[in-house]
Amino acid sequence: MTQGFPLTVPVREPSAPSSPDDQVARVKAQVVRKLSYSLGKSPDVAQAHDWLTAAILAARDHVIDVWHRSTRESYATGRKRVYYLSLEFLIGRSLSDTLNNLGLTGPMAQALEELGVDLAMLETMEPDAALGNGGLGRLAACYMEAMASVGVAALGYGIRYDHGLFKQRIDGGKQVETPEDWLSFRNPWEFERRESAYKIGFGGTLTPASEPGQVLWTPGETIFAVAYDTPVVGWKGRDASTLRLWRARAMHPLSLDAFNQGDLVGAVAERNRAEAISKVLYPNDSTPVGQELRLRQEYFFTSASLQDLVRRHLRQFGALDNLADKVAIQLNDTHPSLAVAELMRLLVDEHGFEWERAWEITTATISYTNHTLLPEALETWPVALMERLLPRHMQLIFRINARFLDGVRRENPETDLAALSLIDEHHGRRVRMAHLAFVGSHKVNGVSALHSNLMKETVFAPLNSVFPDRITNVTNGITPRRWLLNANPGLTGLLQETCGERVTDDIGLIRQFGALAGDAAVHDRLAAIRRENKLKLAKIIRQDCGVTVDPAALFDVQIKRIHEYKRQLLNILETIALYDAIRSEPYREWAPRVKIFAGKAASSYATAKSIINLINDVAAVVNNDITTRDRLKVVFLPNYNVSLAEAIIPAADLSEQISTAGMEASGTGNMKFALNGAVTIGTLDGANIEIGERVGEDNIMIFGMTADQVEAARRNPRPSADIIRDSAQLEGVLDAVAGGVYSPGEPDRYAGLVEGLTANDWFMVLNDFESYRLTQRRVDTLWADQGRWWRMSVNNTAHCAWFSADRAIREYGARIWSLSTTAPGQG
Repeated sequence: MTQGFPLTVPVREPSAPSSPDDQVARVKAQVVRKLSYSLGKSPDVAQAHDWLTAAILAARDHVIDVWHRSTRESYATGRKRVYYLSLEFLIGRSLSDTLNNLGLTGPMAQALEELGVDLAMLETMEPDAALGNGGLGRLAACYMEAMASVGVAALGYGIRYDHGLFKQRIDGGKQVETPEDWLSFRNPWEFERRESAYKIGFGGTLTPASEPGQVLWTPGETIFAVAYDTPVVGWKGRDASTLRLWRARAMHPLSLDAFNQGDLVGAVAERNRAEAISKVLYPNDSTPVGQELRLRQEYFFTSASLQDLVRRHLRQFGALDNLADKVAIQLNDTHPSLAVAELMRLLVDEHGFEWERAWEITTATISYTNHTLLPEALETWPVALMERLLPRHMQLIFRINARFLDGVRRENPETDLAALSLIDEHHGRRVRMAHLAFVGSHKVNGVSALHSNLMKETVFAPLNSVFPDRITNVTNGITPRRWLLNANPGLTGLLQETCGERVTDDIGLIRQFGALAGDAAVHDRLAAIRRENKLKLAKIIRQDCGVTVDPAALFDVQIKRIHEYKRQLLNILETIALYDAIRSEPYREWAPRVKIFAGKAASSYATAKSIINLINDVAAVVNNDITTRDRLKVVFLPNYNVSLAEAIIPAADLSEQISTAGMEASGTGNMKFALNGAVTIGTLDGANIEIGERVGEDNIMIFGMTADQVEAARRNPRPSADIIRDSAQLEGVLDAVAGGVYSPGEPDRYAGLVEGLTANDWFMVLNDFESYRLTQRRVDTLWADQGRWWRMSVNNTAHCAWFSADRAIREYGARIWSLSTTAPGQG
């Protein structure tokens, strides 16, 4: 018997297709049964949330059938598994996506309708899983679904956050953070696995073990990591992957001695300290306590995940010598970098491997995806903190570093070892986690062609010189099931009519849509579909922002994490310039625009929060000025999440991808917008370059400096006064912002923001302003020519199949994981 399922259990063969009426009746019976026997409710007294849970449980049963079948097949064949370690999995709502992948949307909708319940209403009630923040987590979620769709045996490992990041509210134009309560009514998709619980140690002492090279680590604190499993079903239920999330539990949840002595706080102190690990995503690490919690989180989920996969492998194969043949561990950014030291600890200390053999297995098993070149995202940890919290791992890292540097010194005595070292000696001695991941992996990949090249030339240049074949590229991808088929059914229907029904199985068939780029009838259909999507979004805007917008206007959208390099500030400054121009020349035929922003700023990121405040202050002025009428509206939608993105993206006409060139690793929002037919305005950054290559330079609006020009400007900066003088509009915009025109109650509110911009334009906002402004005026001209605009839209959709997550997963399989994928279709 292998783990999980005895191989003698027969796999149920799919039954013969039943009639639609039979399927509806069966789904209806399943929902009512769940309502009665799982929730204890009868249909006549069930509330909306009861129906939602019953529908989820009924859908989950169908997923479980696929999940069990996939697991049995995986164990029976002994195929290689991918273990995807990520601190974020931004999965969003699951009901709609699951029903779509199983082909059950229609039957479930009809079944519920016969029961007097609206499926669409239930879907909006499901909370977004608060397991991520931005593109990193959404990419991980797309990849879990894609691996299930293309036939990769996969487990995703992360943390089951009680509250995620935070729920964003806008109060007086400012971001206010409140706790996210997505688990308040439990998560019906998950299964608690109490039998899969592992001890995670911190602190303590080290003593030599009986065997040479081994060390006995006696932690000073031990907690439990308890597993919660959620199945992720692939397209048409061909396969399913597992998302295993860890929850922190105390070894001793209550100290009875303290409780009986009246110390009620002390009685639960151990429990509170342990459970804090899985409470929130990205605790504020600007304080020593916050730093320690962040490091505890990263080791907690990494150790639990590696212990789990080692146990699973031993149970199936009996030994660890072939770990690299049967296991691929993918580190999604630097957060799980401790996996290198932890796997070495398990192999050397727990399983008695000699050092060199353990290192060979570790490096052959682990690979690392880098997602950013930003220094603050390339984590480093103080050596002193590591020695106190993870003493054995710090010892292992020192040995890994010594072995590595000795090897380099022998090969090339002139090499700058300080640049290669895993320990940065110049800033109070810190462990370079990206260096650790790089040295401990057999492959390191960037996530766009530009990003991968810049990795070789900038932050990883010294390491690349030692390992010239280690860096490769796998451009990011998105799942077309969620971001086209499910989010935009109108466009999907048109693609099925024009490219064939099989387009949902093979997204590559949308290339045929390009032949219709000049078809006026197709343009009319697209315009009607877009208008319908805009009406839905306009309803959300009116509900959440109190602003009425015209669906005939150009919907100009920038939705992403608020950060200076993503340059929401550039966008809002140009918006002010446009507002001034409309007021100055009200007689002109201005293209009506709705400027739509959404995104969260990290709670400790004061500049990003100030940018949110400015956007809302500008909106308050612009939206109440009768001189602009419906020609310009500005809205900031609060609490950006996956579900909001699913409503915004199909309604967008213009996609803002305006990061400082060389700073956006790839992006995935740019791919989602382009696939749905939005025209991109952007810099030559990240995957914008590859989108432009595929859709054609006539179908994308590129502006601004290149990455090389940005670096040159940073080395030899041009005086801000000269830049401002060369733009007739920029000086007036900055003066208005700094002078309190948009914050009359607090005139100096943005003086510091403008002063910082003019003192050090690191993100090239001033440098790129005029190019951006002129490109936006070109957008106005194109929008006036609707025939040309819809040709551009068709060409964007038709040529974005390559950005499917399925293609990306196949490339990982071929270039990094040494496995093959055989499932059909998917671009």
